[in-house]
Amino acid sequence: MRGDAYRWFVRGAAVAFGAAVAVGVLFAAFLAVRELLLIFVAVLLGAALEPIVGTARDRLNMPRAPTILLVYLLFLALVGLLAFLVVPSAVAQGPQLLHGVQAFLDHLRTTARTLPSPLGTVADNMLASVSGGLQKPTAASPELVINAGMTAAQALIALGTVLAIVFFWMTERARLQRYALSFIPADRRPGVHEAWNDVELRLGLWVRGQLILMGIIAVATGVVYTVIGLPSSLLVAVLAGIAEAIPIVGPAIGAVPAILVAIALRPDLVIPVLVAYVVIHAAESNVLVPLVMRNSIGISPFMVLVSLMIGSAVGGIPGAFIAVPLTAGAEAVLTRLQDRETPVAQEPAHAPDEAKTKDVPPPDSAGSTSAH
Repeated sequence: MRGDAYRWFVRGAAVAFGAAVAVGVLFAAFLAVRELLLIFVAVLLGAALEPIVGTARDRLNMPRAPTILLVYLLFLALVGLLAFLVVPSAVAQGPQLLHGVQAFLDHLRTTARTLPSPLGTVADNMLASVSGGLQKPTAASPELVINAGMTAAQALIALGTVLAIVFFWMTERARLQRYALSFIPADRRPGVHEAWNDVELRLGLWVRGQLILMGIIAVATGVVYTVIGLPSSLLVAVLAGIAEAIPIVGPAIGAVPAILVAIALRPDLVIPVLVAYVVIHAAESNVLVPLVMRNSIGISPFMVLVSLMIGSAVGGIPGAFIAVPLTAGAEAVLTRLQDRETPVAQEPAHAPDEAKTKDVPPPDSAGSTSAH
């Protein structure tokens, strides 16, 4: 009895200790959710650059470390060039957009004052609060300067952290992979190693496909809005390209700034902007997404929609952003766990009695089976 009680006590203590460790890990992950998101984004970028490193290494016949450094420097140069070409022009168009939105809000306030007293007062107060938030402060207060400086510093630190993690992940990936696989039994290491590479491949394909979609949407909207004469077309195109990173609902979010600009500055362009949005969105849904995304990562539209719903419900926009790559990785793992050698029946098997009945030859005209 004492031996049994001691063994049960040890088992209970081990279970309690394991539960406490699990709760502690989950609590720490909750506190560090922002840092974990940055790490995940860095791993995504590293997975996207890894095939480029392999191709460059084969073409240039260089060692891995110099090839990684060369690809990484080219990546930074491309990002810097795009920022230098796009960001200044887009920011320069910002005051024009702000002025137009302010004029549109003033027009709405004038219309709201003509409404009956309760409804008009509530609408005027709401529009006044929005308009006050868009107005520039007459004098920069110390608190505003400090908050703006802290926000800019945090953004730069986050960007530097992501870029540093991307570089170190690419340079130390093989060593980290060997270290992680050393905790797995030797007979299972090849399968886990292939699953790891498959997950990274899918993540990289998703990132490259998403970047291609964002670039195409930004260029298409920029060209169309410039042709029809929409003000701040470059800024609106940049916002549409960034919004494309959010699957399913991204095109709708990217169209909101263009519609607001058209309403505020060029009301005659509201219908052309809506028509352009419908055409671009139809082309994106029926042509671009099937060619770029579905054929690359192989996730069905049903799984994409379900993952987006769950991701947005759990983590909002960041959750929706990482939902599709997480689903792609999980599907890669589940695919390897399936029994591919035994196919799944497409139709239910016939009952034994029915099968026996079908195997018996039909009786002849004399009422007996034919003899052979």
